[in-house]
Amino acid sequence: MKKTLLTALVLSGAAFAQGKTLIDYFQPMEPQGPLVSEGIWGDPNVLPRDIQNGLEDSTLENWCYWDGAIVKANDGRYHMYASCWSQTNSHSTGWKVESKGMHAVADHPIGPYKHIGLAWPKWQEGKGHNVIGLRMHDGRYAMVTSELTSGEVFVSDSPDGPFKLLGYIQVDYNGFNPFLARYQKNGRMANVQILLRPDGRYMLVARSTAIMISESGILGPYKIMTDRVYNDMPEVPKKKMEDPSVWYSGGLYHMIVNYHIDNVTHHLTSEDGIHNWTYRGIAFRNDIDFFKYTDGTVNHWPIVQRMTVFVENGHPTHFLFSVIDSRKGEDGPNDKNGSKIVIVPFDGEAFDADMQRIVEAEKKAAQ
Repeated sequence: MKKTLLTALVLSGAAFAQGKTLIDYFQPMEPQGPLVSEGIWGDPNVLPRDIQNGLEDSTLENWCYWDGAIVKANDGRYHMYASCWSQTNSHSTGWKVESKGMHAVADHPIGPYKHIGLAWPKWQEGKGHNVIGLRMHDGRYAMVTSELTSGEVFVSDSPDGPFKLLGYIQVDYNGFNPFLARYQKNGRMANVQILLRPDGRYMLVARSTAIMISESGILGPYKIMTDRVYNDMPEVPKKKMEDPSVWYSGGLYHMIVNYHIDNVTHHLTSEDGIHNWTYRGIAFRNDIDFFKYTDGTVNHWPIVQRMTVFVENGHPTHFLFSVIDSRKGEDGPNDKNGSKIVIVPFDGEAFDADMQRIVEAEKKAAQ
C-alpha cells in the first residue's frame, strides 16, 4: 500500500513538473479603466491597452519608465520604486545616461500609479537605474540602484521619503571570481536584487545569479556563496542571461532569470536559497498571447524585461514587467514609442501549493 501511494505521489509530481510551469499561473489582467487606442503612444501591437495598469505616461509628455518593485506600506498604499528618463531621449540614451530613481504610489497593486517625484534629487541629480525598493528588517524603507552607479542603498523612515544615501554595497569575494558581483571594466554592480530572508539575513543576487549573503545588514559585506546557480542546468543558456529576480514563498526560495535574446525567462528553486538550485521550467516567454485582458484583448510587447515579483500575505500575487512597444533602437526621442511597467496578476496560492507537492514527491522518491 505504501509503495503504491509513493509511486502515485512521485508520478503525479513528475507529471505536473513536465506539464505545468510558473507561466501557467498568470491570470488575465482586469482593466483598471477603459482600454484606450486614441491619444496615446504606442505601435498597433500594444493598442488598445489599459493606461491605468502599472506605471506609464500615456501621452509621453514627460517620462519613460523601467525597472520597478512594489512595497506595501503600513498605510495600505502600494509604493512603486522604479527608474525613469525624459521622453526627449531615445531608449538607449535614456537608460544609459539619463535614468533616475523615482517613486510612485497607488491604492491597488495593479495601479494606476501616480508619479510622486524623484527619490534622491540632490544626489547626482537623482541618477539611478536597475532601481528596486524593499522593506528592511528594521522596518525602514530602502531603495537600491546599480548598473549606472556603484550599488548604492538609500533609506527612509517613511515610504514617501525623503530617501538619503546610507552607503554602498560591500562584497566579500570569498575566493570566487569578483566578476560574479561586479562588471570587469567599471566595477559596478548590475541587476541587483535584495531579499529579506526569514532567518534575518539579507540575500543579494546580481546579474550573474551568484548567491551572496550578508550577516551584517543591508550594506553587507555580502559573501559570495556560489557560482552562477544555473551552471549545471542544460535547459538554461549560459550566455546573455540577465535580470534575475528572487523571492521566498511556500517554503522555497525562487529565482527567475531572463535569456534576453528570445525574451524567455527560466524558473529555479532552492530550499535554503544557497544550495541545490533546481530547474523548474519556463516562467515567461514572449511568443505567446501573454498580456491578455479579461475581455480577451491581447497586447504584444516586443521587448519584455526586468521581471520583478510582489509578494503579499506570503504568496506572489503580481509580476512587474518593463516593456517597450518597439524593438530596442527603434524607440527614438520625441516619437510615438515609449516604455512602461505592466503588472500582471498571479495565482500564487495555487502555485505555492503545487510547488510544495512537487518537492514533497521528490523527497519521497529520493528516500
